[in-house]
Amino acid sequence: MTKIINEIVTSRRQLLKASATAVGGLSVGLILPGCNSFRANEIDSSGAWQANAWIEILPDNSVIFTLDRVEMGQGTYTGLTTILAEELDIKPSEVSVVFAPAQAHYRNPEYNVQITGGSNSMSSSWQPIREAGASIREMILLAAAEVLQVPVNYLKTDNAHVIHQGSTKKLSYGSLTRIAATQTIPSEPKLKEKSQYKYIGKQNTRLDSLQKTTGKAVYGIDVDIPNMKYAVVTRAPMIGGKLKSHNGSEILKLKGVLNVVEISSGLSIVASTYWQARKAQEQLKVEWETEDKAPISTAFIKKHYQESANEDSGDVKRSDGDISASFKTADKTIEVEFDAPFLAHATMEPMNCTADIRDGKANIWTSTQAPAIAQVAVAKVTDVSLADVVIHNQFIGGGFGRRLNQDFVAEAAEISFKSGEVVKLLWSREEDTKHDLYRPAALHKISAALDPSGMPLAWDHQIVAPKILDWVVWDFAPALFPWAPKFMYPVLGKVGLLTEGTPLTPADESPYEGADNMPYNIPAIQVRHTKSDAGVPISYWRSVGHSHNAFVVESFIDELAFAAKKDAYQFRRGLLNKHPRLKKVLDSVSQAGNWGKNAAEGVFQGIAVHESFNTYVAQLVEIEVNNNEISVLKVYCAVDCGLVVNPDIVVMQMESSIIFGITAALYGEITIEDGMVQQSNFHDYPLLRINQTPKIETVIVESSESPTGVGEPGLPPIAPAIANALFKATGKRHRSLPFKLS
Repeated sequence: MTKIINEIVTSRRQLLKASATAVGGLSVGLILPGCNSFRANEIDSSGAWQANAWIEILPDNSVIFTLDRVEMGQGTYTGLTTILAEELDIKPSEVSVVFAPAQAHYRNPEYNVQITGGSNSMSSSWQPIREAGASIREMILLAAAEVLQVPVNYLKTDNAHVIHQGSTKKLSYGSLTRIAATQTIPSEPKLKEKSQYKYIGKQNTRLDSLQKTTGKAVYGIDVDIPNMKYAVVTRAPMIGGKLKSHNGSEILKLKGVLNVVEISSGLSIVASTYWQARKAQEQLKVEWETEDKAPISTAFIKKHYQESANEDSGDVKRSDGDISASFKTADKTIEVEFDAPFLAHATMEPMNCTADIRDGKANIWTSTQAPAIAQVAVAKVTDVSLADVVIHNQFIGGGFGRRLNQDFVAEAAEISFKSGEVVKLLWSREEDTKHDLYRPAALHKISAALDPSGMPLAWDHQIVAPKILDWVVWDFAPALFPWAPKFMYPVLGKVGLLTEGTPLTPADESPYEGADNMPYNIPAIQVRHTKSDAGVPISYWRSVGHSHNAFVVESFIDELAFAAKKDAYQFRRGLLNKHPRLKKVLDSVSQAGNWGKNAAEGVFQGIAVHESFNTYVAQLVEIEVNNNEISVLKVYCAVDCGLVVNPDIVVMQMESSIIFGITAALYGEITIEDGMVQQSNFHDYPLLRINQTPKIETVIVESSESPTGVGEPGLPPIAPAIANALFKATGKRHRSLPFKLS
């Protein structure tokens, strides 16, 4: 039977349309505050927008929550369900969670496109989802009052039931949905007070852990569609290479091979099994050609960055005080350089996608952080319109920003479209490493002017790096305008670049984020960005620009503390008077790690603090150095992420980010020779192993502020904390990543 969807619209106007379903259930479409949709004409006067979430309560009392943010290990599956369950008065474990399809309703409010990134899932959902749950709970209470013929204040809710406080009578939510759908919508639903919380701040069991530990969770790589075939792609080994010729006709004769397909990124083999496709790939003979006469290399990129820095002083992103006068009158100046390399994402689950393109329709099964952008990627390489692309999103085995880009989805779609087969495309680990879209490399030139006591008068920071927007706008821009015909996609990309810094295209702050808001109280501060792009494909990487800017800022502030003959912790503390939350996490980590006290012989401490994505983190490390090998023994971490919804997930994400950051600090480096990425697998792009992992102690600083994200903020402080400890251990400042002692 057809269900009549009853929309509860919690907008700025608090408008709700509701009616009973044909089967007696309540299907609730929740449009969150400030919602806009280009298709549905839902743009308000200010242009604000919030994603849709869908809540369905069935007659059997089950509650289904459609998760509008993807689950890639960061905990949205548990976190957002917990805040809904709190206001609904139902155990989080009893809410069924399904992943949202690609629809305009699910746009991320900060980016106006359906993506999960920027550690904003909790902050953007905190208020709207609570209001949604509270509205539904009040409607159900009104329905129960009508059924029991008692005043509503005689009733209370508990675990998906309404209880009459004067008797033993109780009614399930499911039994009340037909009547609840006819109730007047509360204009301002009453939210629970913190003292009333049953689950927020207390719910620690991950709701997805049972599925994952028993193998029931389905990731993109697990998808199995009837009659599907397997595809592999051979891509140019050099950056910018194009297919010239191949022996595909010979490959077609091999056992199991069904098709050899030329696609935009290279040459694909479609076979009956994955093994047959891989074995056939070994016999491919392919010629490639490039337009560039001079191949890209790491040495070329470094030279290119230096030339850019010398030729272009950069766009000023922050200017406080009189920089020129401060340097002229300084008693002493310090001028140094830092650099950070390209980094691969190295997700545990390599890129993969299953595609079925036929009869003008597209069904895509994959693990993506950006369903809306995946739709664009499919539409661009097929004859399917955007509205006819259905994304079946799955659990994600690591995103870290890599799955914001949809190159792997485009490949699968193009192969299916041209071969006529349902195909499952799998990237090997080597392909995943050599054809990643990397964390940008960066060069930093930074200087300080000091007074006679060694205290800083001025801070000048030039950042030389490319813009990620230049690489991603071509798919992101069409996703903003799903009504646009395909011939406009290139135009929309160009418009996106031309309008950067306007409401249409916000400024790409990725090169300098975390540097332009440097928190220390210094009289004159200047931060400049010089754009320099050597042609290496780039994208977002966990904590984005904060990952290298925190390293530079926190390493250099340590150098200034040493120049002033001050304790590194006290020096920072004295310059953070305008940032009490940063000061508090700094104090907390200093206390937890016994800063400056009781360090064993040969063990050295380093400290750093940083704010990213509105979350404040300080870290204190203990390291030792033996035979030019760096061992991180222990990490103390203090975090202020506002009110904590799931404490254990906060701890998990701090630990995850720290391990990810240590890996990058000690080993992470993508190098290029003759236009080709040199690394290919974990033997030459290693990750931190279990026996190398330090003990990690996390202190959650209590806060009454609204919740903020934890998926990325734990990463930025770890590299500078290690660098600062290394200075104590070796007497040398380490200004290049990864750290190399020999």
